[in-house]
Amino acid sequence: MTNKNSLWTEDFIKSCLANFLMSFAFYLLMSTLPIYLVKDLNIKHSEVGIVLSSYTLAMLFARSLSGYLVDTLSRKYLFMFSLVFFSILFGGYIPATTITMFMILRFFHGAAWGVTTVSGNTIAIDIIPSSRRAEGIGFYGLSMNLSMAIAPWAGLLIYNSLGYISLVVFCVFVSAVASLIVWSMKIKPRKPNRETAPKLSLDRFILVKALPVSVNLIFCAIAYGTLISYGVLYGEEIGINNPGVMFLFMALGLGLSRIFSGKLVDKGNVHPVSVIATVILAVSFAIFALVHNVYVYSIASFMIGLGFGSIAPAFQTMFVNMGTNNQRGTANSTYLTSFDIGIGAGMLIGGYVSAQANMAMVYVVSASLCAIAAVYNFVITIPVYDKLKITK
Repeated sequence: MTNKNSLWTEDFIKSCLANFLMSFAFYLLMSTLPIYLVKDLNIKHSEVGIVLSSYTLAMLFARSLSGYLVDTLSRKYLFMFSLVFFSILFGGYIPATTITMFMILRFFHGAAWGVTTVSGNTIAIDIIPSSRRAEGIGFYGLSMNLSMAIAPWAGLLIYNSLGYISLVVFCVFVSAVASLIVWSMKIKPRKPNRETAPKLSLDRFILVKALPVSVNLIFCAIAYGTLISYGVLYGEEIGINNPGVMFLFMALGLGLSRIFSGKLVDKGNVHPVSVIATVILAVSFAIFALVHNVYVYSIASFMIGLGFGSIAPAFQTMFVNMGTNNQRGTANSTYLTSFDIGIGAGMLIGGYVSAQANMAMVYVVSASLCAIAAVYNFVITIPVYDKLKITK
């Protein structure tokens, strides 16, 4: 007989594995597609930016819509079919040869990614015992963090040794395996009920009452966006021989924090975890910006990983706890969309600040935003959450 408070059930393990594989496939291509477009197809850098932005816009739109779909339709089937569609779309990268074809392909791929991430997150939360929700969210999120750390390196290795077509075929294979894993999960599909189905309204696409918390998350996510976009370039600018080590140490910090942060949140420490994490981020980004040597660069990256690894389960738990059970999809959609908006803004802000000043100033700004986030947490987020959270 399975303990109802057990976290590591067969379905939860499968959900983490599927999340890892679909993310791995996604980020395999993320690091190599710009190289292929510029070097093999001779597409201008400015046009590459258009391709990437078309994907981002579609993802943001799809995540807002998928929150309603996840709360209305069968979550397992929505996840499975969107993941199959996501897998099939990889095949389109082989015949695509023009900027227009890539824009259309990336638009639909971004939409599919938006639906799969929201539905996958929501199913994982359905599986996780409520008493261990933040801990489960932490480990589920870690499966994506690991893929983000490993896949770009693996993608470049496959691309350089076997070529672009082999890389795309491998993406299809990995995402197809993820689809099979979801299909094998034993969770019972939710049966739509027209009488109890949520009515179409703004609150079915965005968890409106959680928007103040979204602002807090966006501040932190902007800093994350500057790091993943310009961290390696910054490392080269300050003379780090192997700036890619940043991702390794950040992944170590993320992994370590997920072991204890979720458990602390489940014990009622959601506010201390979120506040301490934002303070860690503010201090770490300031050190990252002001002290220039490989040891500090690595340690600061590790501390930044600790901060972001702790923030994720804390804030996602807030979003979920502020919605009803039939708003879990909307809550997850709002959480993921907020993070995406912050990352996108971070890419734009980082580019502007580095052009006007230098790369170090980018991380001074990031540290300042994290400091604002820590203060905002005290003044706005904590009172709003305590007032509007739903006891479950």
